[in-house]
Amino acid sequence: MEHQYIERDSGCVRTEQLYADRLVRFLYAPVRENAPQIFRLLTGARASAVLAFFNYDLALAARVTGNRRFLAACGVDLGECLDPPEALDTARKVFERRIRYWECRPLPAAPEAIVSPADARVVVGSFREGADLFLKEKFFSYEELLGRDRPEWRDAFAGGDFAVFRLTPDKYHYNHAPVSGEVVDCYELDGTFHACNPQAVVTVATPYSKNRRTVTVIDTDVEGGSGVGRVAMIEVVAMMIGEVVQCYSAGGYDDPRPLTPGMFLGKGQPKSLYRPGSSTDLLIFEPGRVTFAADLQRNQRRNDVSSRFSLGFGRPLVETDIALRSLLAWPVSTPDTVKKEVWS
Repeated sequence: MEHQYIERDSGCVRTEQLYADRLVRFLYAPVRENAPQIFRLLTGARASAVLAFFNYDLALAARVTGNRRFLAACGVDLGECLDPPEALDTARKVFERRIRYWECRPLPAAPEAIVSPADARVVVGSFREGADLFLKEKFFSYEELLGRDRPEWRDAFAGGDFAVFRLTPDKYHYNHAPVSGEVVDCYELDGTFHACNPQAVVTVATPYSKNRRTVTVIDTDVEGGSGVGRVAMIEVVAMMIGEVVQCYSAGGYDDPRPLTPGMFLGKGQPKSLYRPGSSTDLLIFEPGRVTFAADLQRNQRRNDVSSRFSLGFGRPLVETDIALRSLLAWPVSTPDTVKKEVWS
């Protein structure tokens, strides 16, 4: 089955060329069912690192050197890259490229806007039973996601809303802060390296809460903050993703720093980097604090789009391709006159 999504700017339905789709379908069906020990081995840290080496450091390096067609095939817009094309001479460098985000991914004009942390394909949901966006236990187990030894955060976000951002291998792989606020907690949770391919997501129960991940809790109810309560930003590794590097920069990519409690994050600034492969960001909001952009909600209910998520979860569930730093949600108190639903 093909997998389609909606291009946000045009509203057009696009078919995704899923990376290593045959391999993923084979791994998550025959191998998982008939050889579970091999499956566990292939979704472990060592196998993920080996696959990343062959795909990003060895096998493709010669193809990338001076090859603009390869960069174009990966969806890389050379005009937005901060480094010159000749510097992108390995697949890893292409994956970890920097862009002039302040020019090509401008923030919405409305300062109230909560923004996307990545160039990604997004679905939004709610933990509240009866809500139109109720998706509990579809992508992750809430009890596992934030860590079983973190009851304070499980309690804080119970009944809240969330967004799932799937970064495909061709995307820009820096994550940026979706809100302004102060870091109150940042910790890592160990786990596996399941693929982020939609087939893997609908086959393996709640994979995003089983993979290795980093959780950052941001308090936005502080001076200069976005005023939407506490926000949990969870960066989930995947197959061929061995590391999430926390490297917040207040301006450009200058002076990158690891996150520490008490650090202030500015909305839209670089926060972290995935190394390398496909991966997933999750944002969780406290209940009653945000309203997701209307177009994202409309898009994911469409039943004329061939989505593997819709098939696997038994209801329309369609992703929208969203740009980094573009409109994701509004504070619930935002006046209608401000909600112009315009993104850059």
